[in-house]
Amino acid sequence: MTQEMGSPADWFFEDFAVGQTFRTQGRTITEADIVSFAGWSWDTNPVHTDAVHSADGRFGQPIAHGLLGLSVTLGLVSRLGIFERCSIALLGIDGWRFEHPVVAGDTVRCTLRIAGARATRNGKAGILDRELTVTNQDDVVVQRGNIGLMVARRPS
Repeated sequence: MTQEMGSPADWFFEDFAVGQTFRTQGRTITEADIVSFAGWSWDTNPVHTDAVHSADGRFGQPIAHGLLGLSVTLGLVSRLGIFERCSIALLGIDGWRFEHPVVAGDTVRCTLRIAGARATRNGKAGILDRELTVTNQDDVVVQRGNIGLMVARRPS
């Protein structure tokens, strides 16, 4: 069952279940996003920043940085609102893959599935294993991977 969340909620570890799926809103990647990311990351590789060079390359145009896509994905997941009050710590990014290029004009969205949920050893928090799949406007998978999150348990 896919749940669409429109506003932040007071979710805690106990509100999540293995198999739960959430879908984010879309976000269109712009040329300004790519240029800005290149500027603050210092990654000015021509594959991202040179339209003339890129026209003759594999993709025929500049592509977004993979980490720009990942950053936007984390922002989209944050906008679901379900992790806002319970997040304690991002635990890691595992097996992240950049499967298809993202270019200016693409609209990306993320499907997040709770793949695992377990209490911490001391029982004071929970760990959510989250599978994220990022698609473009044509439902082509552009990125995917797992991002673990430690979350608060419901106060007694």
